[in-house]
Amino acid sequence: MKPYKTTVLTFAEKCKNILASNWQGHLNTIKSDAKGSKGSIHTSKVKYMLKRGKPYVWVPENDLHNVNAIIDERGSFAVTTPFPGPLGSLLKSMKKLPARVALAGDVLPLQEDKAMSLAEKLEQVIRSEQRAINEFSYVVSGVLNDSSLSCRTRSDNLQELLGDKERYSVYKFEISSCTYIDDCGGTFEVDVEEMVTSKADQLAPFSAKLIDGINQREVRRRALMLFCFVYMNVTVKDALVTSIDRKGFDVLGKVPGPVSKDGVGHYQWKEFRFMFKEEANNVETFCRQLVEMEEEALQEVSSYSGLKIK
Repeated sequence: MKPYKTTVLTFAEKCKNILASNWQGHLNTIKSDAKGSKGSIHTSKVKYMLKRGKPYVWVPENDLHNVNAIIDERGSFAVTTPFPGPLGSLLKSMKKLPARVALAGDVLPLQEDKAMSLAEKLEQVIRSEQRAINEFSYVVSGVLNDSSLSCRTRSDNLQELLGDKERYSVYKFEISSCTYIDDCGGTFEVDVEEMVTSKADQLAPFSAKLIDGINQREVRRRALMLFCFVYMNVTVKDALVTSIDRKGFDVLGKVPGPVSKDGVGHYQWKEFRFMFKEEANNVETFCRQLVEMEEEALQEVSSYSGLKIK
């Protein structure tokens, strides 16, 4: 079997993909009153969209951020890789956090006309993503439909910003620094200009539902176990996809751990990286290559055993 390419995304590209795959993050501003900044931090979860590589956040009208940003515009914004369904439970049991982006900068209010223009842009983005979902092939739709009902699309989550149930103030988050934090807690400073100008994968807006769709379906999880055996020469008891991008995907596999003194064996989770033979520049290509890998792995196992596996 030919080896897969080993190239991976840059930290700037990873940051951009995280920002493009999520729709909410934690905004932090400095608590203030009429006398000025208090020094302590107010944090709340807000929704956002990217425009020209920069986040624009929607803050509910009654949120303290609206007062804080008037007195002191400094703030920070943290966004994680989405971790839906069984993946979230697994990461919590391992006391492991998903990869995330930490931004520092200024929280700048938009004038009403610019806020209205941004709302129109948001509506276009939502319609575009919903149209793409309706036009996906049977294979892609099958993966997306296997995701749980609680795992909504990015466009579904952002749609709520266009309703009349709650009023919002809209802010531009002007980035001054960017840090990538991996799932082990390692931090990596990223050039802001490089992050802003990097192109997000077309997969990114659909990554949460794709990951959950793979992880929720038993037959696909068995295929991941087969990947570990065929491509990594490792036998695993279970497997889950943790992240996807145009170059490949990451899998957590449950492998045998060290045997204790009393002779009892335990399992532990180990991360594996699988690379595509060609970049998956869209959702269709990602799913096609995933199916091709499944078929290739089955053929490989069949050749080992001399049996035809259906």
